[in-house]
Amino acid sequence: MTSAAPALDAPAPRTHPVDQVPPPGRLTVLSVQHVLAFYAGAVIVPLLIASGLGLSAEDTIHLINADLFTCGIATLIQSVGFWKVGVRLPIIQGVTTTAVSPIIAIGLAATGGEGGREGLPMIYGSVIVAGLFTFLVAPYFARFLRFFPPVVIGTVLTTMGITLLGVSAGDITNYAEGAPATRDIAYALGTLGIIVVVQRFFRGFLGTIAVLLGLVVGTGVAVLLGDTSFSGVSEASAIGVTTPFYFGIPTFSLTACLSMIIVMLITMVETTGDVFAAGEIVGKRIRRRNISEAIRADGLSTLLGGVLNSFPYTCFAQNIGLVRLTRVQSRWVVAGAGALMIVLGLLPKAGAVVAAIPAPVLGGASLALFASVALVGIQTLSRVDLTDNRNSVIVGTSLGLAMLVSFKPDIAAVFPSWAQVFVSSGVTVGAITAIVLNLVFFHIGRQHGAKVATTTAGERIGIEEVNAMDRETFVTTFGSLFNGASWPLDHAWESRPFADAPALRAAIEDAVLAAEPTAQDALVAAYPDMATLLTADEAQAGAISQDVGSFALENLTDGDVEEIRELSARYAERFGLPFVAFLGRTDSFRQIIEDGVRRLDHSVAQERRVALGEVVEIAGDRFGIMVADANPVGSAWARKFESLQ
Repeated sequence: MTSAAPALDAPAPRTHPVDQVPPPGRLTVLSVQHVLAFYAGAVIVPLLIASGLGLSAEDTIHLINADLFTCGIATLIQSVGFWKVGVRLPIIQGVTTTAVSPIIAIGLAATGGEGGREGLPMIYGSVIVAGLFTFLVAPYFARFLRFFPPVVIGTVLTTMGITLLGVSAGDITNYAEGAPATRDIAYALGTLGIIVVVQRFFRGFLGTIAVLLGLVVGTGVAVLLGDTSFSGVSEASAIGVTTPFYFGIPTFSLTACLSMIIVMLITMVETTGDVFAAGEIVGKRIRRRNISEAIRADGLSTLLGGVLNSFPYTCFAQNIGLVRLTRVQSRWVVAGAGALMIVLGLLPKAGAVVAAIPAPVLGGASLALFASVALVGIQTLSRVDLTDNRNSVIVGTSLGLAMLVSFKPDIAAVFPSWAQVFVSSGVTVGAITAIVLNLVFFHIGRQHGAKVATTTAGERIGIEEVNAMDRETFVTTFGSLFNGASWPLDHAWESRPFADAPALRAAIEDAVLAAEPTAQDALVAAYPDMATLLTADEAQAGAISQDVGSFALENLTDGDVEEIRELSARYAERFGLPFVAFLGRTDSFRQIIEDGVRRLDHSVAQERRVALGEVVEIAGDRFGIMVADANPVGSAWARKFESLQ
């Protein structure tokens, strides 16, 4: 046993960039930037809903102000947080576009297709129930992610984007009977053209507000040509507070509530991805409890939205992109933006300005937004193995039924009244079809014939083929799980037959943990220490490790390199082993250092167990990658969150 060396001094505690508060002037400017990047996406949802339901200008202004006010509260809940609510990252909350089509469908169904404010109480009843549902299921949601693989999410997003284009078309033509006016088409195409030009020729902040610029320029031209006016601004009150249940006491419909719950399930998946992305950008590891905190915030904000005359809430991805772009990671900047939105929500004149946007201008902007939603869906489907007939059936059937309802909405009339909320929306029909077919094809009896490995020849094989392998073939197939050691696989082979992939993985792990100490130490010694791994260039890293490191470990300073080398040397001196650690996708350099310093205080016996556990984690990660390569359908969604860039 080697003698103990003095422990490395613990690094002085420092405030993570996420928790740092910029000076007041800088904080204000950065918060305003977030509001500007967010504003167009925030106000367009109540505008679209108001347009789809045929609401008056006064009601539209109230929806906009209620939306902004509640957005501010929701952002504070998410970024500042309390108890187990709020992820405490620089994330802005906004109304999800996923809810637009179902909300319009609920409102129209509640009024017999007439629209108007009379349908809003049923909408808000469903929003309240969906918010409460989201809050309650947040701790358990991670278990349901497997029911929302890319084939489901991609289908839903594609359907959503395509069906919402019908709303854009109505705005672009100004809901004209027959041929639309030439000027209306010109407004829409001009607005769309400005958005495209800004996105093509501008970068940075201006690029993030392309939609806002399109709306501003398009509306400005309409004012000059006399096609709109801001007379409503002078008529609007200077100060206004959105009161709970402004449009009446909520009413509740089972089908409406179920429809909105489906929206929130999809929104929970989107929030999960956004939180992982935000954590990656700011260098914070995201754990299951963080996802629960973020989803609880979504649920509470959605519940408040139903009370305060707004709609379902989720994380806004464009502001996460702004965090990456500006490298300003402070959550207090986002909290400042939330406070500004509350102020804007108390100013009805701001809502009146937005309500003055001509419908064709709004249609041109929404066309760009909804087309981008469809594009995200197509990108998601591009990661799906569509050569698998099961996936192609799911996508084709779901899209077909969704388009059928979208092109012929009168089909809903042949169904009972309780079912019309479901079948009157192409998004809802497509989502339900994709979810149900995914369950039928991949979860009912999914254990039979599942592919659990890929042979050296690239052939996908199932658990039956693994059980039939001789020892040599088994060791060769799974040889990449460990660095320079085959004995764990020799021992695991003796545990055949395996019931499924988890049983196979458990047998391999048990073989390592039950081995002789000398064999275990030799296994750990075959791995590179952290100094070697983290300071290697890309070519060297590929030669010494097959694992994917954390994206947050780039751009190490000379001081960082010296620190990790000193820590690795101290570790080797104390324990006689390399400093080995499993790198999660969201581990930061500072977390690795702090973990290593903590491990230096272990006894030699305890650290041997910890180091061996890290090797088992690495092997488990490699096993997951191997199984994913063999069965991409079953694991693509889980891997999506491990490769956000």
